[in-house]
Amino acid sequence: MRTENSATDPSPIAVTAEPAPTATATSPTPVTAVAPVRRAAPARATLGGTLQAALGVAAFSLTFPATAWGLESFGPWSLVAVRSVLAALIAGGCLLAVGVSPHERSRAWGRVPLPARRHWAGLAVVAAGVVVGFPLLTTLALQTSTTAHAAVVVGLLPLTTALFSALRVGTRPSRTFWLAALTGAAAVAAFTVQQSGGALTIADLYLFGALLVCAAGYTEGGRLARVMPGWQVIGWALVLCLPIGVPAAVVALSHEAVQLSWHGVTGLLWVAAGSQFLGLVVWYRGMAAIGIPKASQLQLAQPLLTLVWSVLLLGEHLTVAAPLTAATVLVCIAVTQRARG
Repeated sequence: MRTENSATDPSPIAVTAEPAPTATATSPTPVTAVAPVRRAAPARATLGGTLQAALGVAAFSLTFPATAWGLESFGPWSLVAVRSVLAALIAGGCLLAVGVSPHERSRAWGRVPLPARRHWAGLAVVAAGVVVGFPLLTTLALQTSTTAHAAVVVGLLPLTTALFSALRVGTRPSRTFWLAALTGAAAVAAFTVQQSGGALTIADLYLFGALLVCAAGYTEGGRLARVMPGWQVIGWALVLCLPIGVPAAVVALSHEAVQLSWHGVTGLLWVAAGSQFLGLVVWYRGMAAIGIPKASQLQLAQPLLTLVWSVLLLGEHLTVAAPLTAATVLVCIAVTQRARG
């Protein structure tokens, strides 16, 4: 029996049947043994990919509350620069520590092989969108916006990611998929905008800009995660930003006041280790296993999770519309997961 042990390889398992036993004197009826073709591995890979993408969404749902905590101790530019440096150090340590096969060591940085030259442009897009653009724009927005208002960008992110995926990767989701995605995005957008009072501010410009750059980074990262491990995608993107992040952190810390507190340090550590690295590791692995459009629809639940964390961690209040929106979102997620692209 030959198997493929990869979360990103959807090919079925080939099973070679054993020779059928022949009839004997004590067995008057011939026995025919039929070896079933097992197809559990692709199902397990899909389930594993969905769980990993869901873990990524759970990690991302804490980003806005953690950023709000971080802003209690750091300025926006300092917070973004320092989180990038810390996440890059974690990623670099992992790239140095993880072993590779002997035939890959000739082109390895530390112990992980360097990405092929054709992948560096894609890694730059991931770095610009996910490592720098989205954190910076959302942090600037959270200076004047509540986490509930900022959640609107996350509510629209799945639809934007699916659009970028269709343009960049060539995916063609079905009409049912698009109808469910639009319905879920509209429900989340209406809920979060209603929570914020519906007024457009300068923060909205930051949020919609973050929406675009993050969707581009997610799409490119999901594409690269099909040809290299997902954790290496975000790992190399973070390391790529390190030469810029270190001087940016030094300059920002010298110009913005720092008042360390338990909330501020905890928020910084989470957005650096949880949101910026670990969350993206499982997120890109999930996207590689189940596809960019379907994985992106799991993010429809992220604004609601963010609102829950906002109540528990920041003391914000929710309206009775929350459970109704949650039910709508869960139905939309179920439909998009079943729809064929």
